[in-house]
Amino acid sequence: MSNHLSEKQVISIKKWLLPVIAVIGLVVVIAWMAGIFSNKIEPGLDSDTPRELANAISVDIERVQNYEPVPASIAARQTTVISSRVLARITDILVNAGDKVSHGDLLVTLENNDFQAQVQQARARVNALDARLTEAQTDLNRSRQLRESGVLSQSDLDRARANHDSLVAEIEAARQALDQSETLLGYTRIQSPIDGLVVDRFSEPGDTVSPGVQILTLYNPTTLRVEAQVRESLSLSLAQGQSLQVEIPSLNKTLNAVIEERVPAADPGSRSFLVKARLEQTPGLQPGMYARLMIPSSIEEQILVPADRIGQVGQMQIAWVASPQGNIERRFVRTGTLYPDGRIQITSGLDSNDLILPIPEYVAAP
Repeated sequence: MSNHLSEKQVISIKKWLLPVIAVIGLVVVIAWMAGIFSNKIEPGLDSDTPRELANAISVDIERVQNYEPVPASIAARQTTVISSRVLARITDILVNAGDKVSHGDLLVTLENNDFQAQVQQARARVNALDARLTEAQTDLNRSRQLRESGVLSQSDLDRARANHDSLVAEIEAARQALDQSETLLGYTRIQSPIDGLVVDRFSEPGDTVSPGVQILTLYNPTTLRVEAQVRESLSLSLAQGQSLQVEIPSLNKTLNAVIEERVPAADPGSRSFLVKARLEQTPGLQPGMYARLMIPSSIEEQILVPADRIGQVGQMQIAWVASPQGNIERRFVRTGTLYPDGRIQITSGLDSNDLILPIPEYVAAP
């Protein structure tokens, strides 16, 4: 057999060798792209697992006080209606709605010409009676002297004494009339009885007001409180001096309130009791605002965990749970109420004594 290949054999070998080489090259490229020639990381925990487990916290079941929100309103304990005590025409109103006033500030002036005339008449009558009383006192003294000397009869002395005593009574009545007329004159200048804010004005200069007709309303902003109708079963646990939480949705605030009054009779229609609780002074808080009074209801066992241990992935909430053996799993959870102390209620997905880890940095907090 010859050691040399024929020309036909060489051509034949070239025909099938080139495709084989191309296929081998293609397989090598695919294998390289698939990472066969690279070091692989086996599934499982890395060397940082012990350090992560050290940051795990245990899930415990706690007894939590539940609260029932009761619709309420903000009201002022010290509210004043400003009205006239005499029939007169308004000459000026010195304040508008929203103005701050202090005790004794002048609010409204009324037409006072008639009242000034009455004061002058009453004062003139007092002056006239004073003069007559001085004369009567002189006559009485002279009559006593003449009686002692036997010149004047007893009846004349009695007449002088009666005239004197009558003038004393008249002048006392005249002075009371003067005081009354001066008081009526003072009613034409209406002053603020409290420190507070003007809520509204119901009359204008030129209007004639009669006694009892309201002109202005004031309230003291330091005496605000919350008032709520609490159903019978909840109100029985409330007591004067008890501290409650009040939510003010419009201000996005939660305030402390102390019960200062619980009306001891239920409303027959709603079977509820009126509860009034004093509020701390808060900027922006005004009478008539809507509020929610948080009334203690029942005690419930709940699973509470720090909210920063729950991650948000899309629409799902996830906790990273570690077993005592060091295995870590992602577990879908369902959350409930977020409490002010930063803990969140877990309604499903976690059990007591589970160990939850901090969420990874690439995962967003809920």
